[in-house]
Amino acid sequence: MDYTMLQQYWWLVVSLLAALLVFLLFVQGGQTFIFRSRKDATLQKMLINSTGRKWEFTLTTLVTFGGAFFASFPLFYSTSFGGAYWVWILICLLFVLQAVSYEYQSKHGNVWGKKTFHCFLMINGILAPILLGAAVSTLFTGGNFIVDKSNIYNFEGAGRFISSWQPYAGVQLHGLEAVLNPWNVVLGLAVLFLARITALLYFINNIDDEVAQKKARKSLPINALVFVVLFVAYVVFLMLSTGLRYDPATNLFTEEKYLYWNNFMQMPIVLIIFLVGVLLVLYGIGVTIFKKGYRKGIWFEGVGVVLAVLGLMLIAGWNNTAYYPSLADAQSSLCLANSSSSPYTLKVMTIVSILVPFVVAYIWYCWRAIDIRRITRKEIENEDRTTY
Repeated sequence: MDYTMLQQYWWLVVSLLAALLVFLLFVQGGQTFIFRSRKDATLQKMLINSTGRKWEFTLTTLVTFGGAFFASFPLFYSTSFGGAYWVWILICLLFVLQAVSYEYQSKHGNVWGKKTFHCFLMINGILAPILLGAAVSTLFTGGNFIVDKSNIYNFEGAGRFISSWQPYAGVQLHGLEAVLNPWNVVLGLAVLFLARITALLYFINNIDDEVAQKKARKSLPINALVFVVLFVAYVVFLMLSTGLRYDPATNLFTEEKYLYWNNFMQMPIVLIIFLVGVLLVLYGIGVTIFKKGYRKGIWFEGVGVVLAVLGLMLIAGWNNTAYYPSLADAQSSLCLANSSSSPYTLKVMTIVSILVPFVVAYIWYCWRAIDIRRITRKEIENEDRTTY
């Protein structure tokens, strides 16, 4: 593969990891239902054990996503993680809070009580999807940064930094301004409600209890309606947006109306991936709502989530698109051509990526081993077989 194909390949890998991460956020979505079941202690424990046995998958995917981005597109990593660091610090702290809550809520000597850790799980369940969604949205709406690669030769003062984050309205917010853009918040809320939907479908599939089934099916339609409204609004906004196109001949970025719509039209395979994903999400939700006793909607919806997010990520980076537009200076925007690692690094990483299918197979094996039996009240009431 030549250099350009290597860059596109690694954007595909990063996009796939992002799509898998959005699906695995069902753990966070499930945590938002903990207090709705507080009157039924056994049911609450069933929900916590259902999501708690999967939280490591979400965290591992997040770390892998960040590592892949760093290795393949280091300039984005240094620009976003080094400038908009408050957003990423908050996300990391939320996941640390989640890990501590799952591992210590049932430990002997817990003087804070389980309710305190349940509150922490609720905070993680709400804020983590919103912040991650807002951070991903900046790949379309942009960040307030300037990139000057000539500074790599300047070792004196602040000039040694290649990327510098600019103040927002006179205040240095270091990435927190992302939540001041309403469309970033819209996508963040869409991710939150998508996580809640996936969690409900997972509960229906994973928990063998009549009360849990009834509550999950009752909550599914309203969460689905809110998600569809938010998601459609964001997609319409995105298709009508003006983006930045990179010209390899001049190394310049120029504005282009309806850029992301044009990307779909010029890459019909990506459009098909996106549409199939959307249809699978709707089918998984619809068949669960309207077909009594149906419990496998999670698999259609889950595959659909991965495909739909993958399609959106691909139009953000492929086709000479600025995947991280600069609001301070358009020519500082980042694209695959100007922000990737060296050809040698990408080649070595590509060889190593041959191992990815084996890792995926191992994850699938662990997943099936954990879910070999559905969770029941009898199991949860037996303390010796309860994880959390």
